[in-house]
Amino acid sequence: MQIPNTFNINAKANIYLPIHSEEALVEALQQHKNPFVLGGGSNMLLTQDITQPILHILLKGISIVKENNDNVWIKAQAGENWHQFVQYTLSQGYGGLENLSLIYGNVGTTPVQNIGAYGVEIKDVMESCEAINIHTLQKRNFTNAECSFGYRESIFKGKEKGNYIISAVTFKLTKRNHLLHTEYGAIQQLLTERGLSSPTPKQLSEVIISIRQSKLPNPDTLGNCGSFFKNPIISKTNYEELKIQYPDIPSYPIDETQVKVPAGWLIDRAGLKGYRKGDAGVHNLQALVLVNYGKATGKEILAVAHYVQATVLEQFGITLEFEVNIF
Repeated sequence: MQIPNTFNINAKANIYLPIHSEEALVEALQQHKNPFVLGGGSNMLLTQDITQPILHILLKGISIVKENNDNVWIKAQAGENWHQFVQYTLSQGYGGLENLSLIYGNVGTTPVQNIGAYGVEIKDVMESCEAINIHTLQKRNFTNAECSFGYRESIFKGKEKGNYIISAVTFKLTKRNHLLHTEYGAIQQLLTERGLSSPTPKQLSEVIISIRQSKLPNPDTLGNCGSFFKNPIISKTNYEELKIQYPDIPSYPIDETQVKVPAGWLIDRAGLKGYRKGDAGVHNLQALVLVNYGKATGKEILAVAHYVQATVLEQFGITLEFEVNIF
């Protein structure tokens, strides 16, 4: 069968097993070694058919672990759709996930990538996650600290890569006194246009959704996996040197010695926004996104990604890293 993926790449699986419970997951791991773990299919580029047995994690369920007057600890199973889960928490009046609205994928993969948007990352809201060890079949609870979160990084992409399958994630959200992150210019502008000086988490989510929809293609109509590249972190010295040649180059401070530069700006300034080769290309509204216009293969999209990398490196001396997983 064709492997579900938001790039709409036509890649086949030899063995496909939908997993709807932890018991089924353990049973599948007993029978199949070295599995290919599939979540929402949103953060990967398939360049070939997959010969490993595919375990599609589809565990469902949302429950409240505990709560007090100020906070609620809510657990979501790994197969829950991320955006739908975010919208559910907002419908209950909970705050914390609003800036992460309209990110494609499932709950279980969010800690792996430490997904983030508009000043908020999973590490800011995740309490813990449960995971099954692929080799021992034992269940372990990882605290936030034990996940070793970094920028689009976690222990599941580093030291423990390939060793665990996340089965559920618990988030600590606010019930009142919400701490809203509205510092990004596009957010401020839209809040002002809508007359929202003190937005609710749900209203902020609606603003975030509007912004994302205005520049990010829907994978249901145009194959993509969202941001393809990480925003590079460079030294302040390097940034000041670039600023002489490119006075309008934006940046976001990381610490006293480093800044983050938007990869989308670099790609756009390199003249690659809207670049296309066959059915593979760079989106014409958001240069950070690579797209499949129809029948592009994974290898063709990867070739475009490498071309973008080479062009940005030649012009700016900055190496762009992939945010997506390549298979």
